Amino acid sequence: MTASLLVLATCLATPAWARKAPSQDAPAAQAQAPAQTPAQAGAEQSNPIPTTPILPDKDFDAGLPPISDSPDAPMGTVQDWARQQKTPPANAPTATTAQDGTLAPLPAPDLAKPLTPLDSFNTEPLVTAADVQDKPDVELHYDWKVTGVDKISDRNPVSPIDGNAIRSQFSAVSALKEGKGKAANAAMISARMQQDQKTLADVLSSQGFFDASVHGSIETPQTAKDDAGKDGQGKQANQEPGKITVVLDVAPGPRYALGAIKFDAPPVTPSDLITRSFVPKSGEPIVADRILSAEAGIGVALPENAYPFAKVGQRDVLLDAAARTGDYTLPVTPGPRSRFGDIVVEGQKRVFKPKHIATIARFKKGELYDSRKVDDLRKALVATNLYSVVTVEPQQTGQSASDGAAGNGSAGDGTEYANLLVKEQAGPPRSLAAQLGYATGEGMKATGSWTHANLFAPEGALIESATLGTNEQGLSNTFRRSNAGKRDRTFELGISADHSNLNAYEAYTGKLYGRMSYASTPIWQKRWTYSYGFEVVGTNEQDYDTQLAGYRRRTFYVLALPGQLTYDRSNSLLDPTKGYKLSVMISPETSLGTGGQVYARDSFEATGYWPIGKSLVLAGRAKIASIQGVSREALAPSRRLYSGGGGSVRGFGYQELGPKDPNGNPIGGLSQIETGTEIRYRFGNYGLVAFVDGGQVYTSTLPSFSNFRLGAGVGARLYTNFGPLRFDVATPIRRQVGESRIAVYVSIGQAF
Repeated sequence: MTASLLVLATCLATPAWARKAPSQDAPAAQAQAPAQTPAQAGAEQSNPIPTTPILPDKDFDAGLPPISDSPDAPMGTVQDWARQQKTPPANAPTATTAQDGTLAPLPAPDLAKPLTPLDSFNTEPLVTAADVQDKPDVELHYDWKVTGVDKISDRNPVSPIDGNAIRSQFSAVSALKEGKGKAANAAMISARMQQDQKTLADVLSSQGFFDASVHGSIETPQTAKDDAGKDGQGKQANQEPGKITVVLDVAPGPRYALGAIKFDAPPVTPSDLITRSFVPKSGEPIVADRILSAEAGIGVALPENAYPFAKVGQRDVLLDAAARTGDYTLPVTPGPRSRFGDIVVEGQKRVFKPKHIATIARFKKGELYDSRKVDDLRKALVATNLYSVVTVEPQQTGQSASDGAAGNGSAGDGTEYANLLVKEQAGPPRSLAAQLGYATGEGMKATGSWTHANLFAPEGALIESATLGTNEQGLSNTFRRSNAGKRDRTFELGISADHSNLNAYEAYTGKLYGRMSYASTPIWQKRWTYSYGFEVVGTNEQDYDTQLAGYRRRTFYVLALPGQLTYDRSNSLLDPTKGYKLSVMISPETSLGTGGQVYARDSFEATGYWPIGKSLVLAGRAKIASIQGVSREALAPSRRLYSGGGGSVRGFGYQELGPKDPNGNPIGGLSQIETGTEIRYRFGNYGLVAFVDGGQVYTSTLPSFSNFRLGAGVGARLYTNFGPLRFDVATPIRRQVGESRIAVYVSIGQAF
């Protein structure tokens, strides 16, 4: 509000915003003459121009030295001039003047005369400014009040205004209020009063009160004791003894309304593009912020509709004092209607060639120019994290988009090509990343990675990562191509080696995988996303054999073709507050090694978010999964289904739910069901969560929904620019033997 008032007050106070129409009855010369303020008129009356000379002419001439009447007379000497001088006074220096006008020499000093004793001199030390302690400044206290604004009451449905609103706007920028009722001297109070007189007049002008006047006065305690009035907030002022009161008295005058609205612009396409972008209408009050917002709207609408070089000029408002209206005129230069042309790259350290930038762009050459698509391209280039500086701006070419050249057959309509100039400066392509987390059952886990994001240009990244945890250790090497032939499509090819030592199994695993994905990004959240690929897995695993009643170690070779499809109608990737999301995954697999098997792993998951008021969100989740075509004993333990943990059912340890061996360790299953419900409360950058999760794992192919277990808990959230930090504490309901009383989870992002 403060910044808006300053801008609009400046506009309203200048002739460029509004000017009064001259009276038709006044002479032309009078209309042209500058107005004389009352202060100027009073100054002329109190200080008349003197007419009597300070020194009469005869006295001035008498003071001049005599000049000989003859121009041939000899000039006088210096001695003659010296004799004309007055006799020096008695206390003059000892040098004397001889009769011939020359200066007599000074007498020689008496060197034999003894010096004056030191103790006869004044030996008191010199008192300096630093030795004098400054007296504390006298601090004046004052109250302030605004009178006259209570007369303002306009219930116009478009721009209603009253005295309280004027007080509120003025109070936000008042120098008197900023001074907190204290000043070093009276001059400072007077200066603040004069500044606030202009500020309050500007506030009134911004609301259409162009004839308003503000009179400032200072009341001493004697004159103010019977006139407490109201302060700048409209409250009764309690005058303290010794305080002075600054009074700003307002005479608002009438409120002006918009008269005729005219745009000085050539025809545009569509013909109402400018007029429909200007919201204010004739007859409504002239309010500066509505006018300025409407002008800004025109400046935005034109580039969004094929006019990238549009310019909005300086408005003119001609006020009619008799009708209390203002005729509004705005010059607009739309420039040529344009289509997207070529992409031109400029910069010393370039990152991409025009061809790859065109792949990222969501438009083709020949389409009508739209500034929103240009902004989207700039954001996408920034999101590659390969730039230190990048800008995208249109360039006028003057080249006509002739028939067929635009690529869509709609050219030849008078449009021109507008090239896009991409000015780029490469940033550091290498980066380091680290993440630390903890969960009951998983223990501590730290991951770190080194990435060269453009080693294989364009956007071919090499990623080296490592995992070190209580129960898991691993290394991986990944090649990733971002924007692979299409915006937001990513290709990955990687190899990894991991060791897992969990309660359910111990495994040494090597994996080669490839994946193509089309995913949402923070810039562009997509409704449909997908991924598909392959996995070649070799794993040596130890688990419990119920038939042998002991542990066994087997080697499996698995080929999988996983695919996933997601439909997302939520409003955020990291912290959704409304909407829903549906996701289905299917992975046909074959297992070789200890017996050949062909089977399929599939799952379906749904999440929903419902806002309750401004601060509360109800979130829900449900998941069902199944494995068909293989027995549990023939399936590699790492490919079975498990539940429990921070991303599953909180209150239980990692993989803790489901069937167990005689030692109480989970052995996994062939079907699974999970649910979750959360109440999320956010205040500022912090949040609290209460939740109930449920789930179970079954040995059958389809879940039986029996022995369904629940866990409940609370959590805290710290919201950052990269997502919420999560800390959850939960406990199982109807806890059984061997289950933890308390489970703790720390990670990044919401649970679902």
